[in-house]
Amino acid sequence: MSEKGAIKWLAIILGVLSVYYLSFTLVHYKVQSEAEAYATDKNGNIDFAQKQHYLDSVANVTVYNLGFRSFTYEEVQKRALSLGLDLQGGMHLVLEVSPADIVKALAGARAKTGDFEKALKLAQQKQQNSQAPFGTLFAEAYKEVKPDANLARLFANPGNKELTFNSSDEEVVAYLNKEINGAVDRAFEVLRRRIDKFGVANPAIQKLPTSGRIQVELPGVDDPERAKKLLSGVAKLEFYRVYPLTDLQYALLQLRDYLKIEDKAAQAEEKNPFEESNAKQKEEVSNPFEETSDSIAQAQTDSLKAADSLQAKQVQADSTKSDSLQIKRSRFDELFVLTGYGVYVSVEDTAEVNKILRDEMVRSFFPSNLRILWAAKPEAGVDNPLAGKLELYFIETRRDGKPLLEGDVIADARPDYDENGRPSVSMSMNAEGARKWAKITRENIGQRIAIVLDNYVYTAPTVQSEITGGNSSITGNFTVEEAADLANVLKAGKLPAPVRIVEEAVVGPSLGKESIRQGILSIVLGFILVLAFMAVYYGSSGWVANFALFINLLFIFGVLAPLGAVLTLPGIAGIVLTIGMAVDANVLIYERIREELKHGLPLVGAIEKGYTKALSSIIDANVTTFLTGLILYIFGSGPVQGFAIILLIGIVCSVFSSVFVSRLVVEYLAGDGKKPRINFITTFTRKVSEWLDSQNFDFIANRKKAYIFSSVVIVLGIVATLIMGGFNLGVDFKGGRSYVVEFDKAVSTQEVRAALAPVFENKAPEVKLFGANNRLKITTSYLIDDASDAADNTVREALEKGLNQFSEMNPKVLSSSKVGATIADDIRSTSQVAVVFSLIVIFLYILLRFRQWQYSLGAVVALFHDAFVVLSAYQLANLLGFSLEIDQVFIAAILTIIGYSINDTVVIFDRIREYRTEFGSMPLGVLLNKAINQTLSRTIITALTTFLVVFVLLLFGGEVLRGFAFALVVGVIFGTYSSVFIAAPIVYDFTKKNATKKAVDNA
Repeated sequence: MSEKGAIKWLAIILGVLSVYYLSFTLVHYKVQSEAEAYATDKNGNIDFAQKQHYLDSVANVTVYNLGFRSFTYEEVQKRALSLGLDLQGGMHLVLEVSPADIVKALAGARAKTGDFEKALKLAQQKQQNSQAPFGTLFAEAYKEVKPDANLARLFANPGNKELTFNSSDEEVVAYLNKEINGAVDRAFEVLRRRIDKFGVANPAIQKLPTSGRIQVELPGVDDPERAKKLLSGVAKLEFYRVYPLTDLQYALLQLRDYLKIEDKAAQAEEKNPFEESNAKQKEEVSNPFEETSDSIAQAQTDSLKAADSLQAKQVQADSTKSDSLQIKRSRFDELFVLTGYGVYVSVEDTAEVNKILRDEMVRSFFPSNLRILWAAKPEAGVDNPLAGKLELYFIETRRDGKPLLEGDVIADARPDYDENGRPSVSMSMNAEGARKWAKITRENIGQRIAIVLDNYVYTAPTVQSEITGGNSSITGNFTVEEAADLANVLKAGKLPAPVRIVEEAVVGPSLGKESIRQGILSIVLGFILVLAFMAVYYGSSGWVANFALFINLLFIFGVLAPLGAVLTLPGIAGIVLTIGMAVDANVLIYERIREELKHGLPLVGAIEKGYTKALSSIIDANVTTFLTGLILYIFGSGPVQGFAIILLIGIVCSVFSSVFVSRLVVEYLAGDGKKPRINFITTFTRKVSEWLDSQNFDFIANRKKAYIFSSVVIVLGIVATLIMGGFNLGVDFKGGRSYVVEFDKAVSTQEVRAALAPVFENKAPEVKLFGANNRLKITTSYLIDDASDAADNTVREALEKGLNQFSEMNPKVLSSSKVGATIADDIRSTSQVAVVFSLIVIFLYILLRFRQWQYSLGAVVALFHDAFVVLSAYQLANLLGFSLEIDQVFIAAILTIIGYSINDTVVIFDRIREYRTEFGSMPLGVLLNKAINQTLSRTIITALTTFLVVFVLLLFGGEVLRGFAFALVVGVIFGTYSSVFIAAPIVYDFTKKNATKKAVDNA
């Protein structure tokens, strides 16, 4: 190896850099431990706010000094290897910008037509089963609703220079899709700015390719609801004039009369609800707004027409009439509390009031330019008679339906405190906004101006005087965090359209710590088992392989840190798997060296030839595995991508350490071959090798028995599937909400399921044990088609209500996840594409390397065989009572098995190709048997080492990876089996068939 000098220096440099970058990770977690110790009370409970306070306090403090450079904690944190949400707890979200809202906004007033609304609903239905852009789907839907329509007339307007009334439908579709994509980009930037100010360590946000969705990960977040509110709020800030109640007296009297109900116990005399209330509520507002005692007197009462006044009196008179047998009263008095200042409703009555206000008759009572909005938060205060009630605001819009002023004039926003020391938000406007705001306040002195954010009124003080300079403030019943979030949202800007959360996962920190413990245990035990086996089987050369394995792990962790990669639980599984697969290259090399030693070559020559001959097989085997890992990375998401990254890095590092680093050590220990300090065979190895050489199995003659055995296994899987009524799909394939709940003691899954069925409207959830008899995983499809926050809260409240029956067991939700129906369809379809695409890529690669389609066919048939056998094993395990889900992680396991199995197959094919060159005249069946037998030792050893580590993963990897590890255990066994009994025999059958056909054709 003439390049050994360069290889040596490269290895040294990589090793030093790996240690350098890993040192930041060690310092980072040392500071984290100190923060936890600071925030832990006497009972062992961690106050996460205190922990974050400690970390914030040391952010700019030097915590790491290397002599030539010192680093603050903030700098250390940026260079450290981050843990994923499943290892430290936190929140994972996938948000989708609503394309329907964007299309509606582009259409303007034309969006209110019946045909438009029908087309929009139809396009949303099409979206659930299509990957086409939404603009294209809407155009198709509109043509179905109105075949002769001109799309340009929907979207062309004077403010849009890109379209005219003569634009073609194709131009309109291109315009819609461009605007929707642009909205996703703008939403991404707005969300990124919001997250940057959220105060979470190492947040991550990325656009998911092709889907138009945005993925957000917030490690360590301890207030998921606050995070969801921050991210999903549109931040549409608007300023409106509030209708004085005196202007709406007649409308409210009509509503009161409309809501009359019969009640024998009611009193005959009814009071006018517009009399001055003793419970009159005065709102505390911050400067420059100031409430005055005579604000009601300043209202414009002359707006009622004379006829309206007469009719109002008649309605009022009618309402006081009594019947001696049946007295009438109004539901209005039970729902609404009127003060001289506003209208209030109890929080529990808001649903009923909303229903009433949506009634077309009720809407006709009010002016056409009136909107009805709720306050953002209920009234508070111990002595406040309106505590727990929400104010109902009657908002006046301009003739075009727009507000007096919009929030795009806000230049800056910051959290502040009002004159009473309560949290508030101070705003400053740009020049144009300041000018408009001065005009608005000048023209509305004595009137209330509502400050509305995302259709909720945060405050509505009365204007005392003209406000110049563009400075104002928002007050309300804020906490410090709410004021900071509101300022953050206003400063970051508004989203171009509402976003909805289509996928969500919340992992508690306790579950994350358990995952870390299980992951580290899996790595350590797997590592020890491989070290022990290699030392026993290969002697001193086995220790060289172990050294290469250690270097491989160092390189993997060293590369992950500077890349900014995140270590997840599937990533740990990837490391465990890499440990098993990394020895494969060394096994290939050592087996080749032993063959050359058997042929009489001296040690130095055998080492040279062994490395040279093994290189082709090593490259082919690892390229195919790398390709499947790359496909997994492209089509996967979240933790699956984390696994793929580890696998890809592990393959590259293992080839470098096993082929190049180990060769440096082997050649150094071999010296000139006269007094070597290395050996490749032990007494145990010699006995195993002699036994294998004496057997000379006839695999080709027994191929049909193998075909029958495989067919039986697959048929049993099909039967199990029929008995079970289908596959046990995970939540990310079928959609739904899933919760991991822990109890203080063992609990019956049937009892929990029965308790939850009524609260989920008799849609009984799936309840199963999750790693322990006191921990359950509860999955439900209840309200899954509703992606709103309200639906999330409804399902969570229903869960807690159902679990109240087990309150003595102290149930605690450790983690939760949600996958919407649309994204579940997308995940399922991309997973199928990933598997099919990987098989196509492997077929083409094998064809390129071996130049015969029979080899490609044999490889792909063997891979299909492996996938079906693993699927059958899953179904049989489920039939026997083990709960294994088919989800994204299962697809990751299938693709990993494909990569592993093709690795074995390529090694055998490589030996077949070599023997066909060397023994061309040998009968094909004899040649194939010779190639398989010659590589059998390598096949068994590689399978055994990989099996050891994945079996450890199955035993100790935890419930999250249970299905993944089970699939790998089955896959390793049958992947090895298929390489020997399926792939090579298929090559034999179709080569013979092709030769027979040619002979017939030539006859």
